[in-house]
Amino acid sequence: MARPRKGVQFQHRGGNAGRRPSISESEGAPEPGSPTRYTTMNGKLETSKEENESPPQSEYEKKKQTFITRTIWTFVMIAAFFVALFSGHIYVIGIVTAIQIVSFKEVIAIANVPSRAKNLPFTRSLNWYFLGTTMYFLYGESVIYYFKHIVLIDKVLLPLATHHRFISFMLYVIGFVFFVASLKKGHYRFQFTQFAWTHMALYLINVQAHFIMNNIFEGLIWFFLPAALVIINDIFAYICGVAFGRTQLIKLSPKKTVEGFVGAWICTVIGAFGLTTLLIRNKYFICPVNDLGANILTGLNCTPNPVFLLHAYHMPAILTSFPLPASLHLPKTVYITPIHFHMQIFATFASLIAPFGGFFASGLKRTFKVKDFGESIPGHGGITDRMDCQFIMGMFTFMYYQSFIAVYKTSVGGVIEMAVQGLDEDGAVEVVRGLSKFLVGQGVMGEEVIECLNRGLLKRK
Repeated sequence: MARPRKGVQFQHRGGNAGRRPSISESEGAPEPGSPTRYTTMNGKLETSKEENESPPQSEYEKKKQTFITRTIWTFVMIAAFFVALFSGHIYVIGIVTAIQIVSFKEVIAIANVPSRAKNLPFTRSLNWYFLGTTMYFLYGESVIYYFKHIVLIDKVLLPLATHHRFISFMLYVIGFVFFVASLKKGHYRFQFTQFAWTHMALYLINVQAHFIMNNIFEGLIWFFLPAALVIINDIFAYICGVAFGRTQLIKLSPKKTVEGFVGAWICTVIGAFGLTTLLIRNKYFICPVNDLGANILTGLNCTPNPVFLLHAYHMPAILTSFPLPASLHLPKTVYITPIHFHMQIFATFASLIAPFGGFFASGLKRTFKVKDFGESIPGHGGITDRMDCQFIMGMFTFMYYQSFIAVYKTSVGGVIEMAVQGLDEDGAVEVVRGLSKFLVGQGVMGEEVIECLNRGLLKRK
């Protein structure tokens, strides 16, 4: 076999002109602007990632897209809120429940360390267990308090109601014991940090949300109006800050200004007066809940709290004694509902104190170096970012209402509770007999009711 000769070159006409192009070359070079393609080892034709990527958006385009998304979701949230508000108390309760669950999830997530959590599979489960236990206790307290007349006469619910606090405590103890048993060497600091963080989140979110739930049961005005005042204050703090802001208010929120803070307070006080005037005209808002199936169309019926009724206030003589034209003469007596004065205090709290809930949340986010608590609401961040001021406002509303506005009267549920827990069966029977005789004497019931009751008691003996 002949050996190949070294150093022999073959001449081609026109350089490469006579050479047959390869398959890849015969397809031609890619046209300018077209994506570069290449053949992978498995024979598939793919496009270069660099060419396929869209050009990066400018800063203006990003802000524009964020603004559009934020605006759309703002209107979506407002619409959903008012639909729930007008549909009935049970839907509002559903929204508050969803908010506190998502907020708890977001707050727990920012302190979580995924690499450690993988080695401790029960950490996340314990977080949710403590949440469920806390909600069982708090919701049970509200239901028993506001619906005694239903819960305490039901054969199944009665033992759960009378032993509710003990059951809740034992559920918590089970979680506590499980936590101690799950402690793992090398992870003590992380586990105790998560335990403490979980309890802080339960207090700051779920315990405060419990008072918001009670506000709903006392009347929708005590839920809607405080929440609206916080929103009004937030809006006008931004507007007044942009228009007049010069002096920084607090370093935690560099964009907050003293001028915006004070201007929002004035606007919130004015808004509180207008909203109160509008809401007290409808009993659906001012009546405590006695029917969870009620809505804006069916309405509610009750004897209004005295703060919703007109009261006469006499103007000080020093104000009415000034010599003024008849058109500017001040009346000696002014008729106004006391709730208007109470709501000025609510507006002041929403303007001067509630924003510090937002500052607290800002400090928390700076601690963990995150911009938002989550991405639950497109364009807005997390639910917690929108609710940071609402929780403390709801708690203040409940405390203020119970201290200065609530009228404490003996309720049907209270009487039943006293009879069930304080009397034996014979004592309860005597109460029923006594009430029956009283109602017959008042002409509310006929004497046949007493006869029927006596026959039933004889059969029991």
